[in-house]
Amino acid sequence: MGSILKAVILIGGPQKGTRFRPLSLELPKPLFPLAGFPMIYHHIEACSKVENLKEILLIGFYQPSESLTHFISSTQQEFKIQIRYLQEYTAMGTAGGIHHFRDQIMSGNPEAFFILNGDVCGDFPLADMYDFHRERSAGIRTTIMGTEATMQESVKYGCLVENPETHEVLHYVEKPGTFVSSKINTGIYLCSPDIIHDLNDVWRRQQEENFNGGFGDILARPSESISLEHNVFSEMASAGKLLVYYTTRFWSQIKSPGFVFVKVERIFDVDRSFWKRLNHRPMFFNNE
Repeated sequence: MGSILKAVILIGGPQKGTRFRPLSLELPKPLFPLAGFPMIYHHIEACSKVENLKEILLIGFYQPSESLTHFISSTQQEFKIQIRYLQEYTAMGTAGGIHHFRDQIMSGNPEAFFILNGDVCGDFPLADMYDFHRERSAGIRTTIMGTEATMQESVKYGCLVENPETHEVLHYVEKPGTFVSSKINTGIYLCSPDIIHDLNDVWRRQQEENFNGGFGDILARPSESISLEHNVFSEMASAGKLLVYYTTRFWSQIKSPGFVFVKVERIFDVDRSFWKRLNHRPMFFNNE
């Protein structure tokens, strides 16, 4: 048996997903149906196919609900994998929750852990990404899953410049004002445990800046919100600690309900078994 892996799925909270309203008022955005299954069901299914991935942690600031609890229970039984929900007390960004729940993530001493943003969909080659990461990470690097975008679309995402021989990220910038690169960040990461030290450094520096920034509001609590994309990746690239695994498989960000319906056909093209499964599996949220 090899070293264990974990996965973290970032599901956001009620202040996010406003473009899904009024639909998201009744159902949390991560549970919105995509090709007949909740959006994050596809993430969990992809994770379940990775050998030695033993636990999936959902991190967000939704209040626990019957629909979320039922989803976790039914999906855990279906894929025979441990799934837990870790609730943030406020929105913490894509890295703040990782820092806040670092002890739970690192419990069991995982070799590495995936981070998947909950608002993307696609054919995630996680096992291939792990093989790539294991060969090159040296136990200290983080791997970003990247893909290609047009020049016009690229500026809407995180852009990266890589060394084509080593696949090391030389430069990273989130949503640049001008064209940087057609290679973009898909919101899927594979992290070595060493990233916890990077997050600690960013968090500590951020707290110092907050405390030294003045006394405008002496009751203001220092923010624990940290963004991987805005606060962490550029520094990691400068330190030679960021890699990119490039995929040409289907990928898309889900920005609104309209995107869901546009992308459904592509998902069925990727996995034709969805048709058969839809005919034999009732939708969990019709649980009245």
